[in-house]
Parts: sequence; structure tokens; C-alpha cells
Amino acid sequence: MLSREENELLTQVGPGTPMGALMRRYWIPATLSNLIPKPDCPPVRVRLLGENLVAFRDSEGRPGLLDERCPHRTASLFFGRNEECGLRCVYHGWKFDIDGNCVDLPSEPPGSTLQRKVTATAYPCVEHGGIVWCYMGPPEHKPTKPDFEWARLPESHKLMSRQSMDCNWLQGIEGGFDSSHLAFLHGGVVEGDITRRPTIYEVIPTDYGFVAGSGREREDDLTFWSANVMIMPFQKSIASVPVGVHLWVPMDDENTMQYVIDFRHDRALTDEDIARETSWNGIHSENIPGTDRPIRNKDNDYLIDRDLQASGTSWTGIKGLGTQDNGIQETMGPIADRTVERLGLSDTAIIGLRKLYLQTLKDHAAGKSLPGLDPTSYQVRGSRYTAPKGAAFSANMARQISLEADLYEE
Repeated sequence: MLSREENELLTQVGPGTPMGALMRRYWIPATLSNLIPKPDCPPVRVRLLGENLVAFRDSEGRPGLLDERCPHRTASLFFGRNEECGLRCVYHGWKFDIDGNCVDLPSEPPGSTLQRKVTATAYPCVEHGGIVWCYMGPPEHKPTKPDFEWARLPESHKLMSRQSMDCNWLQGIEGGFDSSHLAFLHGGVVEGDITRRPTIYEVIPTDYGFVAGSGREREDDLTFWSANVMIMPFQKSIASVPVGVHLWVPMDDENTMQYVIDFRHDRALTDEDIARETSWNGIHSENIPGTDRPIRNKDNDYLIDRDLQASGTSWTGIKGLGTQDNGIQETMGPIADRTVERLGLSDTAIIGLRKLYLQTLKDHAAGKSLPGLDPTSYQVRGSRYTAPKGAAFSANMARQISLEADLYEE
């Protein structure tokens, strides 16, 4: 369990909080590129780390991210006119470019010097893998732009979606690294060796985060290993086929935007692959049209089917792997009270996750180097493989998660 102070330290992400300051040292997904599809298209709202922002694409096709409030009278720039390389507030016509510079001040008289003194809060953006990433930290610490394997692949090789979650980001990523729930929460859907209950749990620290191993012993003197990769600050590469990647991006303390990517590095996804991942047994949630809110949500009890639950076809009666995860994580409350938990051996990865965050917060406060800022360090992917029974997880892990490794056993 955590103390109340530790729980607050890990879950609070707004401006001025230690965790918020730490996350601002990384490139963070702001929105999907296809939501601002062309130059001078309408802006979109973005809620990120407790801040209300607007994303837009200027006349040259460059993405920008500004504070939603116009610096003049705090009117919303979401209603702004996107034109001639700037976003113009419709209240008084003040206009700002992607760097936050005021490029026009039509309401002021000729000769006014106010324009040189006015700026909007702006965060630099890059595009990578169909996502607009932003950097919200100190300019002097801006890291090299992100470079993930899944983001470099052709569109034909991957499937991406996102959905909002009604809970704190930490509940999402902790659920992602809870390996023992597969045999229960996802019972009736997940098949094969992965459904065996793990008997071995290990966490190997790395310079980008850690690798969590869960071992399931088989009758043929082999151990089936799942190697799940944690990349700072909130990305998981999942030991699945196709490979899964989740990012739990904090909108604020009580809301999260979850990005879900499935990919094959070796071939295009087939119609069968896509149908499986988007079916009610899949990980991608179906959203209410025009929103990021899943159709199956806490307001309708995730459309739980008690007859399906009783039949044994589904352990939960909730349709969809992603919905099952979200349902459990959201019903812990907006921010889970970790002071009342009782953890066991199966929670080894969750304990390791919390230790990583607490230590990284200390290192950040002390001005030390941080894990996961160098994009060359996280060229890895989650993996499943078998190894001789009794062999240490560390003996084979590095080779198996390497990008040079063959796609793991199916």
C-alpha cells in the first residue's frame, strides 16, 4: 500500500505538482493528427495535465497547441478563426501563431506597442505515428523528438484508437501491468498459455523504465514468459499478438485519455486481425459517435450482460477486453485510495511501477538524469516466448524484446 501523501504525489498532475512537472519533461500525446486534418481547419479542444488547450494546424500545415484562453479577455480560442498562419480570437480579433506570438492586434489604435508585449501560452509540437505530441516543460530541457517502432510503421501495419477514462491515469497503467488478471477479468476471451496463472514475477529496471516478466510453468519443462515493457512516463508495450501499445495520458487528476495501438512489425494487418481487435472481444472500445467516450461506460454499467456472465462464456459479462479493463479501473473511484490495499506477490510489477515513479520524482527534484528521455534507449517491444524451466528471466529477456527478434511465438 501507499501512504496518503505518496498516493497524492503520484496521482496529482496539474501545474505546480511534482508529478505534473515530471511529466512535462517528456513528449506527450496531445491529439490525433486526423482531428486537425488539413491547413486552416477548425481547432480542437485538448485537456492535458489539468490545462485547457486548443490544437490547430496553420496555413503551412504545422500543428500548434495554445492555451484555450485568449490573453486579452480570456475568451475561448476554440471558437477562433484559423487563417493565414494564426488563430484569431473572434472576440476582438487578436491573432496568435503556433509559437504564441501575437501577430495582429486590430482592436488597438495605430502606433500601439502592446502587440510586442502580448503572447499566448504555446507548447511546441511534433507529429509522429499519427499523433500530435507536445512538450510542456522548460524549453532548455526539451528532449529529442519521440521515435517509437510502432509509429514508424506504415499505416497498413497498425490499428490505432483512443478513448477517455473516468479515472486517474495511474489506475490505467497499474491495470495494464497487472498480469494475473488475465485469467479472471478476461476469462472466456483470452486463450492459450497466457491464461495460465503466473507463478513467477520479476521486474528488471532499464534506462527507459523497466521490463516486467510473468512466468507460467508448463508440463513440458518449459516456462512461458510474458515480457511487458514500461517506457516512461506512461507507455506500455504489451506481450500480445499483434503487439499492443497503450498510453495512459492524464487529462487531469480524474480523467485520462487512453491511446491504443496494435501492430505487426513484419507484415500488414489482415482483415481478420482487424476484425478480432475491433470485435466485442477486442481491445478497441467502440465510442459514442463524434466523441472519445466509449458506448459501454460507467453510466450504463458497461452494458453488463448477466446471462452472458452466468453462461461461463465471459467471466464478467462485460463485452470487450478494453471495456472490462476500463470498467474495473473506473469503478475504483476517480482516484483510487491505495492506503487500504493489500498487495501480494502477483502485484510485483505494480509495486515496481510505484517505486520507479517515486524514485524518478526524487531524481527530478534533485536535478538528476531521467529515464526514457533518449529515444534510442526504448527501441524494444513486448514479447512472449518460452525458455527452459528454471532459467532466469534476465537470461533471455533482452534478446526477446529486441527489435531484431522474430515476432514472438503465437
